[in-house]
Amino acid sequence: MVRTFTSSIRPLLFLTTLLGAWVATPASLAQTPSQPQAAAQARSDSGDSAADIRQPGGRLVLVLPFDNRSGQANLGWVGDSFPYILDQRLTSSGFLTISRDDRQYAMDHLGLPPDFRPSRATTLRIAQTLDADFVVLGSFNVINPGSPDSRIEVQAEVLEVNQLRLSTPLKDSNDLARLLDVENALAWKVAQRMDPHFAVAEQTFLAASGGVNLSSFENYIRGTSAPTQTERLKRLQSAVSETPNYAAALLALGKEQYAASQYEAAAATLAKVPPTDRLALEANYYRGLARFNIARYAEAATAFSFVASSLPLPEVVNDQGVAASRQGKDATPLFQQVVAADPNDADYHFNLAVALLGHSDIAGATREVEAALNLHADDPEATELLARLQATHGSTANLKTILSAEGFDPTTRIRRTWSEASFRQAAFQLDQMRALQMATLPPEKQAEQYAQLGDGYLAQGLVPEAEQQFHTALSADPKNAAAHAGIAQVRERSGSTDEARAEAQTSIKLAPNVTAYLVLARLALQANQLPESANDVANALKIDPRNSAALGMKTALAARGQNLP
Repeated sequence: MVRTFTSSIRPLLFLTTLLGAWVATPASLAQTPSQPQAAAQARSDSGDSAADIRQPGGRLVLVLPFDNRSGQANLGWVGDSFPYILDQRLTSSGFLTISRDDRQYAMDHLGLPPDFRPSRATTLRIAQTLDADFVVLGSFNVINPGSPDSRIEVQAEVLEVNQLRLSTPLKDSNDLARLLDVENALAWKVAQRMDPHFAVAEQTFLAASGGVNLSSFENYIRGTSAPTQTERLKRLQSAVSETPNYAAALLALGKEQYAASQYEAAAATLAKVPPTDRLALEANYYRGLARFNIARYAEAATAFSFVASSLPLPEVVNDQGVAASRQGKDATPLFQQVVAADPNDADYHFNLAVALLGHSDIAGATREVEAALNLHADDPEATELLARLQATHGSTANLKTILSAEGFDPTTRIRRTWSEASFRQAAFQLDQMRALQMATLPPEKQAEQYAQLGDGYLAQGLVPEAEQQFHTALSADPKNAAAHAGIAQVRERSGSTDEARAEAQTSIKLAPNVTAYLVLARLALQANQLPESANDVANALKIDPRNSAALGMKTALAARGQNLP
């Protein structure tokens, strides 16, 4: 059995070291939503569903492509699109989903072709190979394909692997043009099925895809699975052309341009992924590689540093150090951090050895090269370096001469592969550990911190993740005004006006605050209720006279001839 994610977990000490910074900076948690009640109460083996949110485990989900029962081969991409949307939404709901690459690994491991649609028995074998707790499988049909009124009908089932229990079918349907709505609605139903405590509203899921149009979505899905690089580039360029702010398509296009050695184009494309987007870390990693490959080392170091500031995985910090060393800077502290985090990688020891030579530290360099060769004995460059270090007999007097003889020039080694599984697993484990830490706090403090996390998600446009945090805050303390104000903002963004207004009013009754007043002010302005909006803005400014959002609202009202009372 292959536990795809846990095989790449970094040492627990490394994750513990990172935990303090992540708890202190909520924005950095945007990569993986929390499971806040995971450690609040341990569960005995009482037969409860593995999906119970109060358990730290049992949340690894495999979503398979949906079967195409429309009879239209050109709609095969629709079936491939379901794992993409469901993975996104389930990740935002606190589950750990298995990526397309890992799913393909399992298929290869079982000797199955890429386009194979597994039976129930084979599905179970794939799930067991990946050690998944749940499998989501389904099918779709299209009524009147090719006509303006074509309609899609979908059904999905959730398999609990350990219980060998299959759910009743979960169904949805809509116009084919509203495919994203169907997939988001289905994702919400799946999340509810796997987690009885799931509290995020369906409307939040429906609003999560933003302004991506169906044509862009189709080109993105087709572009990520096309058989040739030419077609992949063409499809992804079309997706970006139609929806210029489509972050997933920008990332995929940038990576494809990088793979095609179009380094300038790749860096330019990847730079368009907003720094607050959940995909910004992977985008900046490949942007750093693109810059590195054309010797733009300072820009590469900046890109790697951006990634490392949120989640300093060893491979990221290593590349940050390599980019720094290529500029003639001392990267020894970075390489020491990398070796401490992952002492079982030969290249990391080799890089530290090269860095220590810059300090004429023969003993330290020798120790690190020997460690590298213990891990990888067939490394000719490391073998040569060790021989030359031994030839110095510990003396620095002729160190440079011995090292550089015959053109020998050991250089630090960069990593060129972003490990999504490693990244997501580390983030998931950090989240589990943060839940453990926060569970020890008094309920009021828990609510305060989860509300802050929710605000951080909202600031980055991660609305489902934000709602998850606000609900958790209210579970800890139903009287937390900030959490109610946060829910009000979530409802406002998803178009649920009445619920947004009710939550904002509840928040103000508990503790008058700027956020809730501004939600009411925006809703009133939208309804052309200018005096009511002006009154809410005035109340917000009484609390915080310098609040930029409130001052902006004041200006907007004045432009429409409405002054504050």
